[in-house]
Amino acid sequence: MKHGKKYVEAAKLVDRTTFYEPEEAIALAKKTAVAKFDETIEVHIRTGCDGRHADQQIRGAVVLPNGTGKTVRVLVFAKGDKINEAEAAGADYVGGEELIPRIQNEGWLDFDVVVATPDMMGVVGRLGKVLGPKGLMPNPKAGTVTMDVTKAINDIKAGKIEYRLDKNNIVHVPVGKASFTEEALQENFKALMDAIVKAKPSALKGQYLRSITLTSTMGPGVKVSVAKF
Repeated sequence: MKHGKKYVEAAKLVDRTTFYEPEEAIALAKKTAVAKFDETIEVHIRTGCDGRHADQQIRGAVVLPNGTGKTVRVLVFAKGDKINEAEAAGADYVGGEELIPRIQNEGWLDFDVVVATPDMMGVVGRLGKVLGPKGLMPNPKAGTVTMDVTKAINDIKAGKIEYRLDKNNIVHVPVGKASFTEEALQENFKALMDAIVKAKPSALKGQYLRSITLTSTMGPGVKVSVAKF
């Protein structure tokens, strides 16, 4: 893969053989974000889990203290009083059964997170084939299947992110934007790592965290020392 001049210059700042302390890694990820837009700073965590076993799955959510820097559009499936509650809490879209054909047939996906009350999961379940592959299916572990729609919406708008293993047993999550201060990124990174460490499956034998890499959207990867985790 051929990289542009900016990337090549930025990559020179990173020693690929070094495992950096989190503070240094964050400073480097910020410094190497040289694109013309406000790049997202992402964390990629390779685990020793085997996601094919249910007891080695990692899935959950964490509220980043400084948010993600992204405006998140929330769709809520609810009925009765919960519709008004969701609207009052600032949901971008609220509905029920009538949204099914719009999503299924018209391919409407102008939302980033889906929240549902438990009594709507029968309806939402019919969208599994569409929402599942996109990681949009509401899930009790992530706090997106709940009767407390106000809290769910507030948390998401405040910077709540979901984390889960992909098929290669890696967790990919954003921890902010390159325009954030180093302190803000450090606080977000710490909140994420605390949650990941806590989520360690008890069934796992051997090393849990194999590698941690920080990167900006267009920048080179910066390896983080896993020693302290």
